[in-house]
Amino acid sequence: MNFLFQKIRRLTLKSEKGQKSLASSGLGWILGVPLFLILVLPGFALVLSAGLSEVWAAFLDPAFLEAAFLSLTSSMMALVLILLSGTPLAWWLARSPSSLSRGVEMILDLPIILPPAVVGIGLLQAFGRSGIMGELLAAVGLNLPFSFMAVVLAQVVIAAPFYLRSATVAFRNADRNLEDVAKTLGHSPIQIFFRVVLPLCRRGLLAGALLAWARALGEFGATLLFAGNMPGVTQTLPLAIFSTLERDVHLAIAMSLLLLALALLLLALLRRFEKDPAGGNR
Repeated sequence: MNFLFQKIRRLTLKSEKGQKSLASSGLGWILGVPLFLILVLPGFALVLSAGLSEVWAAFLDPAFLEAAFLSLTSSMMALVLILLSGTPLAWWLARSPSSLSRGVEMILDLPIILPPAVVGIGLLQAFGRSGIMGELLAAVGLNLPFSFMAVVLAQVVIAAPFYLRSATVAFRNADRNLEDVAKTLGHSPIQIFFRVVLPLCRRGLLAGALLAWARALGEFGATLLFAGNMPGVTQTLPLAIFSTLERDVHLAIAMSLLLLALALLLLALLRRFEKDPAGGNR
Protein backbone atom coordinates (compact mmCIF):
# COMPACT_ATOMS: atom_id res chain seq x y z
CA MET A 1 0.00 0.00 0.00
CA ASN A 2 2.85 2.39 0.83
CA PHE A 3 4.46 1.53 -2.50
CA LEU A 4 1.21 2.47 -4.29
CA PHE A 5 1.03 5.85 -2.53
CA GLN A 6 4.67 6.57 -3.39
CA LYS A 7 4.03 5.69 -7.03
CA ILE A 8 1.03 8.04 -7.22
CA ARG A 9 3.05 10.84 -5.60
CA ARG A 10 5.89 10.43 -8.11
CA LEU A 11 3.42 10.59 -11.01
CA THR A 12 1.82 13.72 -9.52
CA LEU A 13 5.19 15.44 -9.14
CA LYS A 14 6.10 14.58 -12.74
CA SER A 15 2.78 16.02 -13.93
CA GLU A 16 3.37 19.25 -11.98
CA LYS A 17 6.89 19.56 -13.39
CA GLY A 18 5.54 19.04 -16.90
CA GLN A 19 2.98 21.78 -16.41
CA LYS A 20 5.64 24.16 -15.05
CA SER A 21 7.96 23.46 -17.98
CA LEU A 22 5.14 24.09 -20.45
CA ALA A 23 4.28 27.38 -18.77
CA SER A 24 7.91 28.47 -18.45
CA SER A 25 8.58 27.71 -22.11
CA GLY A 26 6.21 30.50 -23.11
CA LEU A 27 4.35 28.28 -25.57
CA GLY A 28 0.99 29.38 -24.19
CA TRP A 29 1.92 33.04 -24.64
CA ILE A 30 3.18 32.46 -28.20
CA LEU A 31 -0.03 30.68 -29.21
CA GLY A 32 -2.12 33.37 -27.52
CA VAL A 33 -0.44 36.36 -29.19
CA PRO A 34 -2.86 36.51 -32.18
CA LEU A 35 -5.91 36.68 -29.90
CA PHE A 36 -4.14 39.16 -27.60
CA LEU A 37 -3.43 41.47 -30.54
CA ILE A 38 -7.00 41.25 -31.82
CA LEU A 39 -8.31 42.25 -28.40
CA VAL A 40 -5.78 44.99 -27.66
CA LEU A 41 -5.23 46.68 -31.04
CA PRO A 42 -8.66 48.41 -31.28
CA GLY A 43 -8.13 50.21 -27.97
CA PHE A 44 -4.52 51.02 -28.85
CA ALA A 45 -5.66 52.41 -32.20
CA LEU A 46 -8.15 54.70 -30.42
CA VAL A 47 -5.38 56.08 -28.22
CA LEU A 48 -3.17 56.79 -31.24
CA SER A 49 -6.00 58.29 -33.31
CA ALA A 50 -7.06 61.04 -30.90
CA GLY A 51 -4.94 63.89 -29.60
CA LEU A 52 -5.38 65.65 -26.27
CA SER A 53 -6.99 68.66 -27.94
CA GLU A 54 -9.57 66.46 -29.65
CA VAL A 55 -10.31 64.60 -26.42
CA TRP A 56 -10.75 67.89 -24.57
CA ALA A 57 -13.03 69.17 -27.34
CA ALA A 58 -15.09 65.99 -27.10
CA PHE A 59 -15.32 66.36 -23.32
CA LEU A 60 -16.72 69.89 -23.73
CA ASP A 61 -19.02 69.01 -26.62
CA PRO A 62 -22.69 69.65 -25.65
CA ALA A 63 -23.84 66.42 -27.30
CA PHE A 64 -21.30 64.42 -25.29
CA LEU A 65 -22.15 66.12 -22.00
CA GLU A 66 -25.87 65.64 -22.57
CA ALA A 67 -25.46 61.98 -23.52
CA ALA A 68 -23.04 61.39 -20.63
CA PHE A 69 -25.49 62.84 -18.11
CA LEU A 70 -28.32 60.76 -19.55
CA SER A 71 -26.18 57.60 -19.54
CA LEU A 72 -25.03 58.08 -15.96
CA THR A 73 -28.54 58.89 -14.74
CA SER A 74 -30.25 56.01 -16.52
CA SER A 75 -27.54 53.46 -15.67
CA MET A 76 -27.59 54.41 -11.98
CA MET A 77 -31.38 54.09 -11.91
CA ALA A 78 -31.08 50.72 -13.63
CA LEU A 79 -28.45 49.62 -11.12
CA VAL A 80 -30.63 50.60 -8.16
CA LEU A 81 -33.53 48.56 -9.58
CA ILE A 82 -31.22 45.60 -10.19
CA LEU A 83 -29.82 45.71 -6.65
CA LEU A 84 -33.20 46.06 -4.95
CA SER A 85 -34.84 43.22 -6.84
CA GLY A 86 -31.83 41.18 -7.90
CA THR A 87 -30.25 40.68 -4.48
CA PRO A 88 -33.16 38.77 -2.92
CA LEU A 89 -33.66 36.90 -6.21
CA ALA A 90 -30.00 35.84 -6.26
CA TRP A 91 -30.32 34.74 -2.62
CA TRP A 92 -33.27 32.54 -3.54
CA LEU A 93 -31.44 31.10 -6.57
CA ALA A 94 -28.42 30.27 -4.43
CA ARG A 95 -30.24 28.69 -1.50
CA SER A 96 -33.34 27.10 -3.02
CA PRO A 97 -33.06 23.29 -3.22
CA SER A 98 -35.82 22.99 -5.84
CA SER A 99 -35.21 22.27 -9.51
CA LEU A 100 -37.41 25.27 -10.30
CA SER A 101 -34.61 27.63 -9.25
CA ARG A 102 -32.25 26.01 -11.76
CA GLY A 103 -34.76 26.55 -14.56
CA VAL A 104 -35.32 30.15 -13.51
CA GLU A 105 -31.57 30.74 -13.38
CA MET A 106 -31.17 29.45 -16.92
CA ILE A 107 -33.96 31.71 -18.22
CA LEU A 108 -32.49 34.75 -16.47
CA ASP A 109 -29.17 34.14 -18.25
CA LEU A 110 -30.79 34.44 -21.69
CA PRO A 111 -30.07 38.18 -22.18
CA ILE A 112 -26.35 37.37 -21.94
CA ILE A 113 -26.61 35.05 -24.95
CA LEU A 114 -29.29 36.78 -27.02
CA PRO A 115 -28.32 39.58 -29.42
CA PRO A 116 -29.35 42.96 -27.93
CA ALA A 117 -31.51 43.61 -31.00
CA VAL A 118 -33.60 40.56 -30.13
CA VAL A 119 -33.99 41.86 -26.58
CA GLY A 120 -35.11 45.24 -27.94
CA ILE A 121 -37.75 43.65 -30.17
CA GLY A 122 -38.91 41.53 -27.24
CA LEU A 123 -39.29 44.65 -25.10
CA LEU A 124 -41.39 46.27 -27.82
CA GLN A 125 -43.61 43.21 -28.03
CA ALA A 126 -43.99 43.13 -24.26
CA PHE A 127 -44.37 46.81 -23.39
CA GLY A 128 -45.24 48.49 -26.70
CA ARG A 129 -48.67 49.91 -27.47
CA SER A 130 -49.70 46.68 -29.20
CA GLY A 131 -47.70 44.47 -26.85
CA ILE A 132 -48.77 42.12 -24.10
CA MET A 133 -48.70 44.84 -21.43
CA GLY A 134 -49.50 47.72 -23.79
CA GLU A 135 -53.20 48.13 -23.00
CA LEU A 136 -52.65 47.82 -19.26
CA LEU A 137 -49.89 50.46 -19.32
CA ALA A 138 -51.99 52.76 -21.51
CA ALA A 139 -54.88 52.45 -19.05
CA VAL A 140 -52.73 53.94 -16.29
CA GLY A 141 -51.25 56.58 -18.59
CA LEU A 142 -47.85 55.00 -19.22
CA ASN A 143 -46.22 54.89 -22.64
CA LEU A 144 -42.83 53.23 -22.21
CA PRO A 145 -41.39 52.91 -25.74
CA PHE A 146 -39.16 55.77 -26.92
CA SER A 147 -38.99 57.37 -23.47
CA PHE A 148 -36.35 57.80 -20.78
CA MET A 149 -37.85 54.91 -18.81
CA ALA A 150 -37.45 52.73 -21.89
CA VAL A 151 -33.71 53.40 -21.70
CA VAL A 152 -33.67 52.34 -18.04
CA LEU A 153 -35.74 49.23 -18.72
CA ALA A 154 -33.51 48.15 -21.61
CA GLN A 155 -30.43 48.59 -19.43
CA VAL A 156 -32.02 46.59 -16.61
CA VAL A 157 -32.82 43.65 -18.90
CA ILE A 158 -29.36 43.59 -20.46
CA ALA A 159 -27.33 44.22 -17.29
CA ALA A 160 -29.27 42.31 -14.61
CA PRO A 161 -28.00 38.81 -15.54
CA PHE A 162 -24.41 39.90 -14.89
CA TYR A 163 -25.25 40.97 -11.33
CA LEU A 164 -27.44 37.94 -10.70
CA ARG A 165 -24.71 35.53 -11.74
CA SER A 166 -22.04 37.15 -9.55
CA ALA A 167 -24.38 37.53 -6.56
CA THR A 168 -25.63 33.95 -6.84
CA VAL A 169 -22.08 32.58 -6.83
CA ALA A 170 -21.18 34.77 -3.84
CA PHE A 171 -24.20 33.58 -1.85
CA ARG A 172 -23.46 29.93 -2.67
CA ASN A 173 -19.85 30.24 -1.52
CA ALA A 174 -20.64 32.05 1.73
CA ASP A 175 -19.70 30.19 4.92
CA ARG A 176 -22.96 28.76 6.28
CA ASN A 177 -21.35 27.84 9.58
CA LEU A 178 -21.38 31.51 10.54
CA GLU A 179 -25.10 31.63 9.77
CA ASP A 180 -25.66 28.64 12.04
CA VAL A 181 -23.75 30.39 14.82
CA ALA A 182 -25.91 33.47 14.38
CA LYS A 183 -29.03 31.30 14.66
CA THR A 184 -27.85 29.83 17.95
CA LEU A 185 -27.38 33.39 19.23
CA GLY A 186 -31.04 34.10 18.57
CA HIS A 187 -30.83 36.22 15.42
CA SER A 188 -33.79 36.20 13.05
CA PRO A 189 -33.38 35.24 9.35
CA ILE A 190 -33.62 38.91 8.35
CA GLN A 191 -30.95 39.89 10.88
CA ILE A 192 -28.70 37.06 9.69
CA PHE A 193 -29.09 38.16 6.08
CA PHE A 194 -28.20 41.79 6.71
CA ARG A 195 -25.62 41.36 9.50
CA VAL A 196 -23.89 38.14 8.43
CA VAL A 197 -24.57 37.15 4.83
CA LEU A 198 -24.29 40.55 3.14
CA PRO A 199 -20.98 41.46 4.85
CA LEU A 200 -19.59 38.03 3.92
CA CYS A 201 -20.61 38.44 0.27
CA ARG A 202 -19.94 42.12 -0.17
CA ARG A 203 -17.00 41.66 -2.55
CA GLY A 204 -18.99 39.43 -4.88
CA LEU A 205 -21.99 41.74 -4.75
CA LEU A 206 -19.88 44.83 -5.45
CA ALA A 207 -18.13 43.08 -8.33
CA GLY A 208 -21.49 42.10 -9.82
CA ALA A 209 -22.82 45.62 -9.36
CA LEU A 210 -19.80 47.13 -11.13
CA LEU A 211 -20.10 44.65 -13.98
CA ALA A 212 -23.82 45.33 -14.35
CA TRP A 213 -23.26 49.09 -14.29
CA ALA A 214 -20.54 48.83 -16.93
CA ARG A 215 -22.82 46.74 -19.12
CA ALA A 216 -25.67 49.22 -18.69
CA LEU A 217 -23.39 52.12 -19.67
CA GLY A 218 -22.36 50.31 -22.84
CA GLU A 219 -25.82 49.15 -23.90
CA PHE A 220 -26.65 49.99 -27.53
CA GLY A 221 -28.85 47.60 -29.52
CA ALA A 222 -31.81 47.09 -27.19
CA THR A 223 -31.86 50.80 -26.33
CA LEU A 224 -31.86 51.82 -29.99
CA LEU A 225 -34.83 49.59 -30.85
CA PHE A 226 -36.90 50.10 -27.70
CA ALA A 227 -36.06 53.69 -26.73
CA GLY A 228 -34.82 55.23 -29.97
CA ASN A 229 -32.01 57.72 -30.47
CA MET A 230 -33.45 61.10 -29.49
CA PRO A 231 -30.88 63.64 -28.21
CA GLY A 232 -31.62 64.75 -24.68
CA VAL A 233 -34.33 62.13 -24.25
CA THR A 234 -33.01 58.64 -25.04
CA GLN A 235 -29.58 59.22 -26.60
CA THR A 236 -26.99 57.52 -24.39
CA LEU A 237 -23.22 57.70 -24.88
CA PRO A 238 -22.95 54.73 -27.28
CA LEU A 239 -25.82 56.16 -29.36
CA ALA A 240 -24.21 59.62 -29.32
CA ILE A 241 -20.96 58.14 -30.62
CA PHE A 242 -22.88 56.33 -33.35
CA SER A 243 -24.66 59.53 -34.41
CA THR A 244 -21.50 61.66 -34.21
CA LEU A 245 -19.63 59.21 -36.43
CA GLU A 246 -21.79 60.27 -39.38
CA ARG A 247 -20.78 63.96 -39.16
CA ASP A 248 -17.41 64.08 -37.38
CA VAL A 249 -15.22 60.98 -37.26
CA HIS A 250 -12.51 62.56 -35.11
CA LEU A 251 -15.02 63.73 -32.50
CA ALA A 252 -16.56 60.24 -32.40
CA ILE A 253 -13.09 58.72 -31.87
CA ALA A 254 -12.39 61.15 -29.02
CA MET A 255 -15.74 60.31 -27.42
CA SER A 256 -14.91 56.62 -27.74
CA LEU A 257 -11.59 57.22 -26.02
CA LEU A 258 -13.32 58.86 -23.06
CA LEU A 259 -15.67 55.90 -22.78
CA LEU A 260 -12.67 53.56 -23.02
CA ALA A 261 -11.01 55.37 -20.10
CA LEU A 262 -14.17 54.93 -18.01
CA ALA A 263 -14.32 51.24 -18.95
CA LEU A 264 -10.70 50.72 -17.88
CA LEU A 265 -11.43 52.36 -14.52
CA LEU A 266 -14.44 50.12 -13.94
CA LEU A 267 -12.43 47.07 -15.02
CA ALA A 268 -9.67 47.88 -12.53
CA LEU A 269 -12.22 48.15 -9.73
CA LEU A 270 -13.88 44.92 -10.87
CA ARG A 271 -10.60 42.99 -10.81
CA ARG A 272 -9.97 44.19 -7.28
CA PHE A 273 -13.31 42.89 -6.02
CA GLU A 274 -13.09 39.62 -8.00
CA LYS A 275 -10.03 38.53 -6.03
CA ASP A 276 -12.37 37.23 -3.32
CA PRO A 277 -15.89 36.86 -4.84
CA ALA A 278 -17.50 35.32 -1.78
CA GLY A 279 -15.74 37.07 1.01
CA GLY A 280 -14.15 40.29 1.97
CA ASN A 281 -13.80 40.09 5.73
CA ARG A 282 -10.02 40.00 5.72
